[in-house]
Amino acid sequence: MSDPAMIRRVGVVGTGVIGASWAAFFLARGLDVTATDPAPGAEQRLRDAVRRHWPTMQRMSLADGASPDRLRFEPQLERALEGCDFVQESGPERADFKADLYARMDAATPPQVLLASSSSGLPVSGMQVRCEAPQRVVLGHPFNPPHLIPLVEVGGGEATSAESIRRAMDFYAALGKRPIHVRREILGHIANRLQAALWREAFHLVDQGVASVADIDTAIAHGPGLRWALMGPFMNLHLSGGEGGMAHLLEHLGGPIESWWHDLGDPSMTAELKAHVVQGVADERGARREEALERTRDDLLIDLIRAKGAGGTLP
Repeated sequence: MSDPAMIRRVGVVGTGVIGASWAAFFLARGLDVTATDPAPGAEQRLRDAVRRHWPTMQRMSLADGASPDRLRFEPQLERALEGCDFVQESGPERADFKADLYARMDAATPPQVLLASSSSGLPVSGMQVRCEAPQRVVLGHPFNPPHLIPLVEVGGGEATSAESIRRAMDFYAALGKRPIHVRREILGHIANRLQAALWREAFHLVDQGVASVADIDTAIAHGPGLRWALMGPFMNLHLSGGEGGMAHLLEHLGGPIESWWHDLGDPSMTAELKAHVVQGVADERGARREEALERTRDDLLIDLIRAKGAGGTLP
């Protein structure tokens, strides 16, 4: 099953925040979805989440035949995976749990069905160790929220075939995602490691009294974050070099940039720092509730994604 058009039913394993968001996305792309989660009340929470996301998906445009009515919930894993052409797993982030789960999913599905993990940092190799067909286990890590953000990181483990990685990337791309290939297993993959580098310095600056939590958020949201939403760090650096581009930039600022690297902080997540950041976020949020913040975020994201798509030329 190498043709993405042949994938008509997706199994969503784990229906927490990420799994529910994936379910809404797959439904919006006109696919049938069978979801499973053993937690009490999981079905109702999933259907509530899909209902909550659906107006956003309508604004993003729906594929022909897209409907929340194409969602089926089955609490028993093996029964849920019957007839699925692709499986998106979003279970707990624990290596032992993943190994057990993938052994069960492997036994319950034909060997041509890709088993993709939403894991935000675990290596695929540990997930596939007990599978009879480990070559079809891939990383399919989305960026939160998956129903909106196009990025998907695709990679494999020691036993994953290049063909499976290509098939996964083709499938995600056919649905409108922007897949990138994680070429070597590494904790946190790519985007989360880039985020972690920024978080590390953000926590350090707060810890050292250089800036408040609100100042850090303002610095990114109204500074480099605006450019990063349009182009990545390397292309932004290239444009900062003027006509000389990246070569000119590195010739003149390479040394200072390296000196900043050497001066970056190495904070510890102490109880005091945690409390400081939690209080700082509370102060910044004020009376605004999380639901309102999410709605504002999603509305702006939709406009931004549409604008980037209309531009058609930016990386």
